[in-house]
Amino acid sequence: MKIFYALSLCILVYTFSFAQNRNFDKDYLSNEFHKERREAVRKMLPENSVAVFFTNPIRNRSNDVDYVYHQNPDFYYLTGHQEPNAVLVIFSEKQANGEDEIIFVEKRDPRHEQWNGPMLGVEGAKNKLGFNYATTGAQFMEGAVDFKKYDKVLFFNFEDDYRNHRDKPADLYKLIESFKTQLITENLPTDGVKFHSGIDASSLTGIMDKLRGVKQKEELRLLKKAIEISAIGQIEVMKAMHPGMTEREVQGIHEFVYKKYGSEYEGYPSIVGAGNNGCVLHYIENSKTKIEGELILMDLGAEYHGYTADVTRTIPVNGKFTKEQKAIYDIVYDAQTAGIAEAKAGNSFWAPNMAARKVINEGLAKLGIISSPSANHNYLPHGTSHHLGLDVHDRGGYGALEKNMVITVEPGIYIPEGSPCDEKWWGIAVRIEDDILITDGEPINLSEMAPRKSEDIEKLMSEKSPLDDFKLPELPTK
Repeated sequence: MKIFYALSLCILVYTFSFAQNRNFDKDYLSNEFHKERREAVRKMLPENSVAVFFTNPIRNRSNDVDYVYHQNPDFYYLTGHQEPNAVLVIFSEKQANGEDEIIFVEKRDPRHEQWNGPMLGVEGAKNKLGFNYATTGAQFMEGAVDFKKYDKVLFFNFEDDYRNHRDKPADLYKLIESFKTQLITENLPTDGVKFHSGIDASSLTGIMDKLRGVKQKEELRLLKKAIEISAIGQIEVMKAMHPGMTEREVQGIHEFVYKKYGSEYEGYPSIVGAGNNGCVLHYIENSKTKIEGELILMDLGAEYHGYTADVTRTIPVNGKFTKEQKAIYDIVYDAQTAGIAEAKAGNSFWAPNMAARKVINEGLAKLGIISSPSANHNYLPHGTSHHLGLDVHDRGGYGALEKNMVITVEPGIYIPEGSPCDEKWWGIAVRIEDDILITDGEPINLSEMAPRKSEDIEKLMSEKSPLDDFKLPELPTK
C-alpha cells in the first residue's frame, strides 16, 4: 500500500524543474533574453539602489496536495527560473566583488528530489540559467546583502499569502521575514522599530509595466504559438460541436488540443458558458449539461512556456444562428472590426473600446433593446482591451499604444434573463475576442485563423470532426 501511495503521489505532484529540462521542448526563452531584461531593469534603477524580486509562494490545494506551481511572471521574465523559494537581487552598479546581480536559490535536497524531481540548486542556477553569482537562500537570510548601505531598496509590497513550511529552512516565508528584519535600522524603546528610509515598494511596478508591455522578438514567438494553439482549439470545437454535448465536454476538447500541441497549462480558468451562463463574465463552473439550441460562449487560452493567449468565440450549439442570435452576433462582430481598426501605434489605448462601444450602442438602439445610442445600459459592462503576455491581463501602460504591444479586442453584448427588453433577447450572450499585435502600420490579428463571421462559423460547423467517431464506453455505474 505504501508503494502504491508513493507512486500515486509521484504522478500527482508537479515536478518544479520540468520546464527547465532541456530534454523536452527546446524553444524556451534564452538565457540571453533574461540577462538582457535584467540589464534593462538595472538601467532604470536610481543611483546606489538595489531591486529585490521574490518567487511566487507554493499554494496549498488541500491537505498534503499543493496546486501546480506557477512562477511569479516578473521573476520568470528576469531569470527563467521555475522553482519556488528564491530571490533575485539586482544592483544599480557593480559591487566590490565585480557582480551586479545575485540569485539566491533553494539548496538541493535529495529527499525532495526523490518525490518531486531534480532541483537546480546553486550549480544549476549558474550552468542552466547563466548566472555568474548564485548562492543559497540561507545566505540571503544570513545577510549576504547589506541593504542599509543603499539609498533605495526597491521591491513589490507583500500580500502575506505565503505559509511557513517548517521542513524547509529557507522557504519563501522565512526569506521574506528575514528581508523585513534586514530593513530594520533601529529598535525603538517603545517596542517598535524604525525601517530603512529608502524603502520603495511602488517604483518597480512602473519599471516592469514599461518593460513587459512592449514585447521582444523571443516573446512574440512564444505568444504567437500560444495564440495559434488556442485558435485551433476553437476551430476543432466548432467542427466537433453537437447538441448532445455539455459545457464541460466542450472545455475538455479545447484543453485536449492545448496539450496535443505542447501547452503546459491554461492561461486562466476556462470559461464555457451556454445560454444565460454566457452573461456571467467570468463563469468557470462549466457545469451545464443541456445546451441544445443555445449560443455557447468559449473564452479560453493556452499557456505556452509562460505566455498565454486569450481567444473567445461564440457559436450556436445547433450549428445555425437563430434570427435573434445572429442579430446580436453581427453587431458584436461589427463592433470588434471597428475596434481592431483603431489598434494602431500612437492611438490611445482606449481607442478600440470607444470605437466598439459606439457600434454596439447604435446596434442595440436599432433593435429597440435600448431607447437611443446615448441611453445608459449594462449590456457591455467591460472594456474591450487589455495587455497580453506572461499574464492574461499582462503588465503594460495605458497611454498611447506602441509597436510590439499585444492587446485583446473583445467587445460583447450580454442580455441576462429579466433584462428590460423584449424577452426574445433574454439569455443571449456574445463575446468575440482576438489577440492583436500593434505594428508601425495596420494591426495584425494573431488569432484570425479562428473564424469570426457568423457565416464562416456556420460553414465550419458543418464540416466533419476527427472526434465524430470517438466513442467512450458507458460507465458501469450510472
